[in-house]
Amino acid sequence: MLTKKTKYGLKAMFFLSRHYSEGLVLISDISREEHIPRKFLELILLDLKKQGLVKSKMGKGGGYSLARDPEDIYIGQIVRILEGPLAPIPCVSKTAYAECDECINEKTCEIRKMMMQVRDATAAILDQTSLLTAQTASYRLEKIM
Repeated sequence: MLTKKTKYGLKAMFFLSRHYSEGLVLISDISREEHIPRKFLELILLDLKKQGLVKSKMGKGGGYSLARDPEDIYIGQIVRILEGPLAPIPCVSKTAYAECDECINEKTCEIRKMMMQVRDATAAILDQTSLLTAQTASYRLEKIM
């Protein structure tokens, strides 16, 4: 389950993606248009900036923009930065592995086997979906409906 932080981060990144060709965007515009509390948004954008996904300029004429083309920023990157590992349980995490206290034998654990498939499927989708491809897919769905 995604936290509000990650949902807001994704909304902000999609907003910046839609305005990518326009240059810098004011944080107040993102906050207002996407209904994200400004102080919370500042913290989210700071995390994304530290990881090189957004850039900013202070002062008059300042704002935020994507640090790379929307086609080169993947949803999996954003989710991992804001949410942490994609694994639903620690024993299947590739980046934050930890044994489960209640597990008797990891090699035969049915829960672990199933959750490994969940992790792999989730990672495959999120790591192959860029900001641009996600928006294009959403646009196509809107036209169909």
